[in-house]
Amino acid sequence: MDDVSQTNAAEVARDLRVVFSRLRRRMQVVGSADDLTPSQVAVLTRLGKGEIGSASTLAAAEGVRPQSMAATLAALDQHGLIRRTPDPDDGRRQLVDLTEAGRERAAGDREARAEWLATSLEEAFDADELATIGQAMHLLGRLTEQ
Repeated sequence: MDDVSQTNAAEVARDLRVVFSRLRRRMQVVGSADDLTPSQVAVLTRLGKGEIGSASTLAAAEGVRPQSMAATLAALDQHGLIRRTPDPDDGRRQLVDLTEAGRERAAGDREARAEWLATSLEEAFDADELATIGQAMHLLGRLTEQ
């Protein structure tokens, strides 16, 4: 690869990170009511995807300190969105999972984000632009297959 190609790839990578980061933040806001913080929404979303873990594994997955995760889980617990059960492999730890209310909330948030994104795409882009975005998504999907 020559210097020009590397520069272009680096610029595209930077722009891609910025756009995806903005889109992720926007979708978090769309999917959540004002009663949860972005950190709480992120954990609710992770648990809503079927992940079950201890506070320490969730903290590692979210890139936060265990003390911060403990506070996040306490708030979700106060809202009745999570439950804690003893870890069958290590009785000293507790596993965190969603309650029925938590599953409903996560599903509702997911649906709201999907609806917002589809509507926003329809309103912002014409058919040709949507096709171009679709092609770009196909190409970007190849990155995840490496």
